Amino acid sequence: MSSRSESSPENDDPVLDDDVAVAIVQRHVPTAKRVTAVDESGRKGRAYFIDHNIVLKTHRPVRLRTRVVEEFETSLEKEALFLEHMAREPGIRTPRLLGYGRESGVEYVCMTRVLGVTLRRTGFSPLQRERALRELGVTLRRIHGLPQAPLANSSLFPQVGSGPAMRVHLEGLFARIVEAMSELPQEWQMRLPADQVAATALAALPDTTERVALHSNPAGEHVFADPQTGALTGLIDFGDAYIGHPAFDLRPWRELGDRNAVLSGYVQETGPVDGSFLATWRVALILGELAAVLRMREPPARAEERLRLLLRDIEEGSEP
Repeated sequence: MSSRSESSPENDDPVLDDDVAVAIVQRHVPTAKRVTAVDESGRKGRAYFIDHNIVLKTHRPVRLRTRVVEEFETSLEKEALFLEHMAREPGIRTPRLLGYGRESGVEYVCMTRVLGVTLRRTGFSPLQRERALRELGVTLRRIHGLPQAPLANSSLFPQVGSGPAMRVHLEGLFARIVEAMSELPQEWQMRLPADQVAATALAALPDTTERVALHSNPAGEHVFADPQTGALTGLIDFGDAYIGHPAFDLRPWRELGDRNAVLSGYVQETGPVDGSFLATWRVALILGELAAVLRMREPPARAEERLRLLLRDIEEGSEP
């Protein structure tokens, strides 16, 4: 078997021939027939769609990109273990692991395909979007409620420690973001001093020992829903998973309506979270706002509006 490369030698990025991709999948699904599409949109992974219900995912090489916010390396072996572990809970809507291995030096994960469209796509009504996000919250709570020992003991999951260790970790992360933000173009500079925002957030961070395996970025590009009903069809892409405080899995949803919908689903089945969770969640949201400005994905004025509300909530200790 062979694979072709469509990239320069100094940045090897092999693209599997169709027959190679199908042969790999046939090891796990003998009835697989053909490649129907190749998704090149992922920054870290390439996805081969086999027939209409199978995905073969391979790694792309680490490219030159900022590591200020992206802390942990992607691992397909870790993703395979996580998918296998989540399959024990039938109520968790994620791909089903079909196989994992290497072929001609290319690491891969073979899994079922999640149908639907991502929440980054437009066209969802407010009620449909709310439904999808509530069901995402339910899914995240179920994932966080799984037995943690098999994942924590695997050595595949980076761990953000509890108590003082987490504070040190976040202090360093906030410091790197604040420093990098000072180098943004003038039109991306916030009027609200980022260093003061970070200091207020860190001062409000509670000591907590709660730790679970996190998806790490259950944002719109990884959340799929039925375009007609808004029903959640699945959550994908667990290669960046790590062990940390569960509130950080709610961080990507920063719009007030979105974050309340996710939290509403999160508490739906097992009851409310405590004040420590909510305080940590606010710190995570502030981190997310600053990171979004740093990546120039969030206009500074819009981020400032949400940051002021979060800072007010910290000061008042109010419920969401």
